[in-house]
Amino acid sequence: MLNLLWASFFIISFVVALFSGRPDVWNVLSGALFSSAKTAFEISLNLTGILCLWLGLLKIAESSGLTAVLSKALMPLFKKIMPDVPSDSPAFGSIVMNMAANFLGLDNAATPMGLKAMEQLQAINPTPERASPAQVLFMVINSSAVTLIPITILMYRAELGSTNPSAVFIPILFATSASTLVGFLSVAVVQRLNIFNRVVLGYLLFFVGIIAGAAWYFLSLPEAERYQTSSALSNALLFGIVTFFIAWGLVKRLNVYETFIAGAKEGFSVAVRIIPYLVAMLVGIAVFRASGAMDYIINGLAYACGALGLNTDFVPAMPTALLKPLSGSGARAMMIETMQTYGADSFAGFVSCIVQGSTETTFYVLAVYFGSVKITKTGAALPCALLADAAGIIAAIYFGYLFY
Repeated sequence: MLNLLWASFFIISFVVALFSGRPDVWNVLSGALFSSAKTAFEISLNLTGILCLWLGLLKIAESSGLTAVLSKALMPLFKKIMPDVPSDSPAFGSIVMNMAANFLGLDNAATPMGLKAMEQLQAINPTPERASPAQVLFMVINSSAVTLIPITILMYRAELGSTNPSAVFIPILFATSASTLVGFLSVAVVQRLNIFNRVVLGYLLFFVGIIAGAAWYFLSLPEAERYQTSSALSNALLFGIVTFFIAWGLVKRLNVYETFIAGAKEGFSVAVRIIPYLVAMLVGIAVFRASGAMDYIINGLAYACGALGLNTDFVPAMPTALLKPLSGSGARAMMIETMQTYGADSFAGFVSCIVQGSTETTFYVLAVYFGSVKITKTGAALPCALLADAAGIIAAIYFGYLFY
């Protein structure tokens, strides 16, 4: 699947460019080819320091037994949805912290923890070149991760002059929850997981309760305080987690400095391993966009909606939706461009922000997570993740109309 998709980026781009009638298209394509390869390396380089930091802290958590304590809380759920993973696997602790970081919008912490979890799952994978069921589920959940506090989006809305930057908070929460739920259910169907037992339903209701409680809390705050409160809370939790890891290690009489260094050394090797995978994926996406193929898709969508008699007010936000699974920076740029063109408080700007927060950058997550453990056969991971993306985007449009 990934093989055909990656090749199609180049073939479709070549055909579109050939018949585009644009004399400069080949220069644009060549520029995109080389600049995106450079960008992929720069991303890996910038990620190195973050990986070293969080893998060092994760090493402290593992060596002090903290991850084992955290994993026990979710062990009943993991046994049901990841039956092929031994109950004593350290991967569960890494998965818990990865999900918690995603939930809090701490992307810099979530990625290193997720890569560590993928490595630990790979250690028990009987077919190293093919993703195991647990790895597929973990990747799909990450590519559609629920984010409680979309700090970056709120910041851009405020900077671009929105009179109500946090207006997108609740719609994003609902849209990203829909994306994650569809992603989880699609994998459950493919892997024939029993999700109707009391354990799984109990955990699902618990998580829904947390989301509903968080939504109620932020809605109860005065409008002017929501952005500042969410930003302060997110950063306080981030630093609190770092401090707690180190303090826990000291309580357990661990040499936290040496343990941190040992874990940080792993960050460099992980960053180096993902470079080829990032280059491959980002180059393919860049030429697809530069050729104009993306514009044809957007224009075709607008025509189809108009022909069906549907309201097309959401169409200007679709570049963000179409780029989101392909490129996080591209989708972010499209969101900003939409707000600049139509206004931060326009309907198109409102929907583009909800879309941006509704799901993750699927192809980036797939390339980084599977590339870090050299998996080339991803199974149902990509179709299920794209289905989750589609659900998140549709939900974003729906809640955009509902809340605007």
